[in-house]
Amino acid sequence: MTHADPTAQDVARSEDGLPAPRRYFAIFALLVILMLVVLDGAIANVALPTITAELNAPTSQTVWVVTAYQLVLVMALLPMAFLGEAIGPKRLFTIGVTVFTLASALCALAPTIHWLIAARVLQGLGAAPIMSLTIALLRHSLPARMVGTIIGFNSMVVALASALGPAIGAAILSVGSWPWLFAVNVPVGLVVLAASVALIGPSGNGRKADVVAMGLNALAFALLVLGAGRVATDALQGWSMVALSLLTFALLIRREWHRETPVIPLDLLRKPSFRLSTMASTSIFAAQMSSFVALPFLFQHGFELPAMSVGLAMTAWPLTLAFAGPIAGRFADRVDTARLCTLGGIAMAVGLGLAAAWPTELVPVLACLMLAGAGFGFVQVPNNRNMLLAVPRARAGAAGGSQGTARLLGQTIGGLAMSIMFALLPDESVPRLGLAFAAGASALSALISLRRAALPYEPSD
Repeated sequence: MTHADPTAQDVARSEDGLPAPRRYFAIFALLVILMLVVLDGAIANVALPTITAELNAPTSQTVWVVTAYQLVLVMALLPMAFLGEAIGPKRLFTIGVTVFTLASALCALAPTIHWLIAARVLQGLGAAPIMSLTIALLRHSLPARMVGTIIGFNSMVVALASALGPAIGAAILSVGSWPWLFAVNVPVGLVVLAASVALIGPSGNGRKADVVAMGLNALAFALLVLGAGRVATDALQGWSMVALSLLTFALLIRREWHRETPVIPLDLLRKPSFRLSTMASTSIFAAQMSSFVALPFLFQHGFELPAMSVGLAMTAWPLTLAFAGPIAGRFADRVDTARLCTLGGIAMAVGLGLAAAWPTELVPVLACLMLAGAGFGFVQVPNNRNMLLAVPRARAGAAGGSQGTARLLGQTIGGLAMSIMFALLPDESVPRLGLAFAAGASALSALISLRRAALPYEPSD
């Protein structure tokens, strides 16, 4: 007598989502650990001077406490999405939470800078499946009619974690030493592991991992991110690394072109709706990053604000996004997502364009940034919803990995654009030009979404 796979039975019953209260445990597990992953991308920044002094390390090494985590994350997103489909997203997600929690404990116990950097590499490896599979697991756990709403709350969590990360880090350091920045993850990670029992997902397709393709993917993204970071300080080396990155991507695409489920999801990118959504996401995150690099310089030098006031002014965008995200999610479940993305891109372009052109009056500029933050929410949420629902359920992991990769690729492009401007132009002119670049990238995202609105309906399954 054979026994049916309980996971497969769960999936078959979950076409309309998990029943309450199991659904709420699943949402809790996914959103809480995602918040920790985002926080750990920014929270360590505020502790770098303290870590440098207490571990007696040179600043050039201490910076890698932040860089190593982000670099491993971008290198591993697509491979982890592939592995999630191979062995099952719930299984790999649970492994990721376990590794992330263990690595957090190792960070807190680090006696040397090399130990800490190695633990951050491990933490990035644990964070990658969390970031790439969260959206896929939400799709398996929720009915389609609720996907837009929960993506909206997902955006709110990410926005708040990004905005409040430095403040949370400073608050922890005010009452404890730097290891507590990582130690607080451990009990929360254990709670998430307990709650993740409620998650649901397929058992996996059993496909064998292509180690060569994964290695090429990791190398290509590493060269791109590191090269983009060096363009401003060593143009020859930086551009050489970017060129090698593009060559590596070309080799990877050639290898993956005819595969049914490649590491880089070329099969999904052949679908016009998914491809255009990916392009729109990359453009909008390029706009976000260039804005976030330009704004501190504008506030500090253009408006002569002190450092504390700069930090408060910078929250106008993410806090608006935190409120706009859930609203956009509700609309995305009822209104054509391409049109919502078009309107959001236009609002973001107008807000950033006005901020770039406005003279030295702070309040109108903050209002413009609030408009841009709301517009960003009305692009990101419906666009992510379309990327998720435009593909079969079996490829939801690849869709989630693509979302994360588009975000990091766009942010790299935005950062690279700002580096080039600072290298070639007078410093005082760069902030407003950076905002103008961001407005252009937002307008491009709106045009791409408008093109998607003209596409015929494509069934995902």
